[in-house]
Amino acid sequence: MLIRIVRMSFEPAQVPAFLALFRATEQRIRQQPGCRFLELWQDADNPAIYCTHSHWDDAAALNAYRKSALFGEVWPATKRLFAAPPVAFSVNPVL
Repeated sequence: MLIRIVRMSFEPAQVPAFLALFRATEQRIRQQPGCRFLELWQDADNPAIYCTHSHWDDAAALNAYRKSALFGEVWPATKRLFAAPPVAFSVNPVL
């Protein structure tokens, strides 16, 4: 299993647009082959910072999603709302 975390900083005025986009697409993302889990987190100190936390079967499944038409729709729309570049990383569970 591969866990993917993406930290995104938004312009405060853009948060409602991001949340609407996430809510409109989250089920479709969850239905992507190899996606086992998707959750959205909000920073406890800065309400304009969000993280997506997702679990994928492996790097190939994540990369297939990243090459999908859905990602091509969601990611450009999300990027337009950023206040700063996102930080993304993948990890493997140890225990």
